[in-house]
Amino acid sequence: MRTEGTLTRLDRVFARLDREPQRPAHIDVPRMSRHRVVLFSATLAFYLSIVWAVVTTSWLVRLDWQVMFFRPYQQWPQIHAFLDYYVVLGQRGPTAVMVAAWLGWRSWRQHTLRPLLTLAASLLLLNITVGAAKLGMGRLGPHYATVIGSNEMGLGGDIFPSGHTANAVVTWGILAYLASTPRARRWLSALSAVTSLGVGLTTVYLGTHWLSDVTLGWAAGLLILLALPWCEPLIARAETALFDLRDRWRARRGSRVPVPVPAVPVGAPVVLKPRAPAPEARETVGAGRTARTPVYLAPGPHTPRSERTPITPAGSRRPPHSERVPHSDRVPRGTTARPLTGS
Repeated sequence: MRTEGTLTRLDRVFARLDREPQRPAHIDVPRMSRHRVVLFSATLAFYLSIVWAVVTTSWLVRLDWQVMFFRPYQQWPQIHAFLDYYVVLGQRGPTAVMVAAWLGWRSWRQHTLRPLLTLAASLLLLNITVGAAKLGMGRLGPHYATVIGSNEMGLGGDIFPSGHTANAVVTWGILAYLASTPRARRWLSALSAVTSLGVGLTTVYLGTHWLSDVTLGWAAGLLILLALPWCEPLIARAETALFDLRDRWRARRGSRVPVPVPAVPVGAPVVLKPRAPAPEARETVGAGRTARTPVYLAPGPHTPRSERTPITPAGSRRPPHSERVPHSDRVPRGTTARPLTGS
């Protein structure tokens, strides 16, 4: 027999894929520690400094124009086709579907709704904060710029901060946030950082965003990930309410199911109740009809069908017995009558 210490890698993989019978108690829920508060404050200060640098048309705006005039998509056209597909990793629809499928499987396996509710909370915060900043600052993109060297603020645009970049940081960073082990959290953090960095630089390469848009998008997504522990109590209450609603629905549904008949134990004597006799069928006599007297036929000799006389309203159609053909002169069935010849 194989012991726990000699399990192969394939055995460990199947053990992880095996569905757990109940919700595990070792799920690590991140808390808003002092270290996280410091990181959140530093990221918020960085966010506000970028906004201030763009509003005041500082050196950052001049750098934006220099990168735009450099036209990276013309400098390296051989990677244009690949980056057109790579930038999809920052679009909200496809990435949300892929990550929700993975987190849905984790929710089913661990019997908890926390992964899906955390993803929903992060996307809600992303839409509110980034959407409000886009509409509030109204900056135009490089392809719609009007005055060279200006910050293009307040002109009805919606690219500052970069939505692709912020969405890549949040969507792929949520996998690292929900990781169950420190090692998996480190690897997923590095992978999400590289993915979001590549998505942001791809938008600069394609000319759809300024470099400052991408920088502010990174800060906006990181702020949402750092602020998620403040949402954990609300997520826990929402999960409890959903499970209570599910239990009430199951109880209401189970009350409509008929009570099953208890099974007879094996070996117990089976008692059969006698069946009640069926009621006799009685003929109902109408008011204008008289009841018929039952006719009883006396027993007599049985006569074959060929000897019976057919009865018609006019009487019998057979001749009297004396005029019948003798029995000896009959021709049996299945034979052919031969004509009489000779003397």
